[in-house]
Amino acid sequence: MTPQLNEIWVYLSASPLLGLTITLLAYQAAFWLYQRSGMNPLANPVLIAVAILVAILLLTGTSYQTYFDGAQFVHFLLGPATVALAIPLYAQLKRVKAMLFPVLAGLLAGSLTAAFSAIAIAKAFGASLPTQLSLAPKSVTTPIAMGIAERIGGIPSLTAVLVIITGILGAVGGRYVFNLLRIHDPAIRGFAIGVASHGIGTARAFQVSEQSGAFAALAMGLNGALTALLLPFLLSASGKLG
Repeated sequence: MTPQLNEIWVYLSASPLLGLTITLLAYQAAFWLYQRSGMNPLANPVLIAVAILVAILLLTGTSYQTYFDGAQFVHFLLGPATVALAIPLYAQLKRVKAMLFPVLAGLLAGSLTAAFSAIAIAKAFGASLPTQLSLAPKSVTTPIAMGIAERIGGIPSLTAVLVIITGILGAVGGRYVFNLLRIHDPAIRGFAIGVASHGIGTARAFQVSEQSGAFAALAMGLNGALTALLLPFLLSASGKLG
């Protein structure tokens, strides 16, 4: 940046609302591009917004902590937003009850597959044990995943990055996988994306239909709880945790 622009940026960066402002503007720009693309999943607004924010922070030399001092307001709203997912889920309660056994079976299979397939693939490529353990909770929503990683001996910061990558990949590629497998039921598609790709996948599911989003929200919540309960125990029993 030129000296004048640099002085202006230094002045603005002293405000804790800077992170919030650039986050909202980056997402608004990304969502506009997403709409212009005809809602193409390849133009995922989260991915584009993250790229914009990274570019801004790198170009301005702003530390992540300075940015997060303002962006934490968005982070705080994740809690209420997650609780609010119960509303569309309640509207689908009748079908959830009718599909209770398939839901539980799919949850168990999906949760275990997501964790142990990641460990197996990382091990096959020669990744260190901490990296393998950081990958294990990649399909769980970020706050829970970081807590699990810390508990089992992974690296929470690495887990956070892997969780975001997993969510974006699921949101972008999920539709193509479902179409390839000829899975068209919105409830099944939503539940699968919720188990595999947590909040980012759930947001994408809501853009498709309310039913798909409701089942994705259910899967995201249940998978977080189940993984937190089962993963440390199963890793300990298998000798991964000493």
